[in-house]
Formats: sequence, C-alpha cells, structure tokens
Amino acid sequence: MRLAKGSGIETPTREQLSKLDRHRAKKGSNETWESPSDPDARITKMKDGRTHLAHKAEHAVDMETGAIVAVTLQAADQGDTTTIRETVAEAGERIAETAARAPHQLVNPTGPQAVVTDKGYHSRQVVHELQQAGIRTHISEPARGRQRWKSAVAQQQAVYANRRRIRGDHGKALLRQRGEKLERWNHHLYDRGGMRRVHLRGRDNILKRLVVHASAGNLGLLLRSLCGAGTPKGWQGLRCAFELLLRLLHWAMMQMHQVSAPREVTPGRSCTPLHHVRVCLPRTRPQATN
Repeated sequence: MRLAKGSGIETPTREQLSKLDRHRAKKGSNETWESPSDPDARITKMKDGRTHLAHKAEHAVDMETGAIVAVTLQAADQGDTTTIRETVAEAGERIAETAARAPHQLVNPTGPQAVVTDKGYHSRQVVHELQQAGIRTHISEPARGRQRWKSAVAQQQAVYANRRRIRGDHGKALLRQRGEKLERWNHHLYDRGGMRRVHLRGRDNILKRLVVHASAGNLGLLLRSLCGAGTPKGWQGLRCAFELLLRLLHWAMMQMHQVSAPREVTPGRSCTPLHHVRVCLPRTRPQATN
C-alpha cells in the first residue's frame, strides 16, 4: 500500500499491488511491512531458514547456581552485539534488587562480575564497553583474520585481554559451563517448554509470559536443590520409589499381623517360627530297648 501511494496510485487494485510487489527488490523489509495485529514484531530469518514475524528473547544465567537472572524481549531484527547491552543492564538491575533484600556476602551488590557468551556477541566495541563497566569478558572470538588497530588502541587492549582469558584454563572451563547451563535453558524454555511459538500479541504480553516461564524454571531448580528431585524424568523414579515404599509397608503390616496372631500347634509336632515361614520339625521318639 505504501509503494502504491508512493507511485501515485490512491486506490490500487489487487492486480496493481501484485505488480508493484513483483518489481520490488527486497520483499521482506521491516521498513515497508508491519504486522497489523502485532506492530512490535519484526521480519527475521529463523534458525531453520524460514522467515517469520518474530521477537528476540534473551536471558542471563548465573554460572554458579544455574538460575535465570534476567529475561529480555527485543526486536528480532537487531543483532546480538546490540541486544547484549540491554540484557547485561537488566541482569545488573535484578542482581542489585536481590542484593538489597539478601545478605551482601551471598549476592554481589555491584552487579555481574563477568560475562560469558558465544562468538555471536563478540565485537571490539562491546568488549571495550564491558571492560569500561568493570566486567570481565569471556566471549568466544570468531576468526576475522588480521585486524587494524591504528586509531583504536583501547579497543585493541580490551580484545587482546579477552583473548588471553578465553585461551586460559579458567576461560575454557567457563565456556564449557556456558554450553551446559545456558543452552539447557534454551531447550527447557523454548523447545520442550513450547515457547518457540506463542499465541500472544504485543511485546509486553509476550515478556510477561516469558518471565512466568522462567520463574517456573527457577522454582524447579530450587526444589531440586532442596529436595533432590524435580526434573520431569525424576518423577518417574519417585513413582517407583513410592511403589516400593508401599510394598515395604504392606510387608511390615503382614509381619506384625502374623506375629500377633495365635499359633496353632499340631499334637506331636513342634513349630519354630522363622521370619514369616513356619518350619515344622517332627518329634524324635525314643528307641525301644530289648
């Protein structure tokens, strides 16, 4: 419709619209297309290659406990190097609020001390900004080849310091933990949790749904730390243990009933109880002597 009005057609027909769309160079542009039901959605390419109107969700996870610290929902057409700023800032605010209610020795009131991400979030500007904020970076560096640092000495120092950290033993261990603790939430929340596709409209509504979903995940993590159970597969093991406990209680009640019941002794035989099995021994008669 915008292209038709720009071409001077006030009331275009469907044939005219299809003709204009056929000659348009980029058909999936967010500048010319807008969802009538969800204006906050953006045209983006999914990981499986399909194109959809979508939102971009990010979450920050504590590396020590594995709990979700912050959840953000941003425009899907923004890159990782742009959205990481809001996610780190949101995590800092949530940590500061928690530190105000908890003892300082348990939660750092200054915010996150280090950031561990994959290579999609790496850029010289992002690494430099995080270093200026007092945050150590452990960001995987993609293979970009030789770079020029003629007018970016501060960014060069930040990138080289990040490179030294990720090549050390501690940095490699943190990157392995990121794949274990962060990617696990991606599977629980979006793949098995069904949040890859939502039937909500509007950024605020979808963000509320994400926060509730992440809160349920943190609650399950808390139950697992307190009770030692709480995973979906763990309920199957608890069911078997519960059935075994019922069988043991039934056996104990049968034992008590058998012990309290009066014994019937057959004349000429003596009975010796052994657990719940009665073993009867015949009496030995004295041999006759001539």
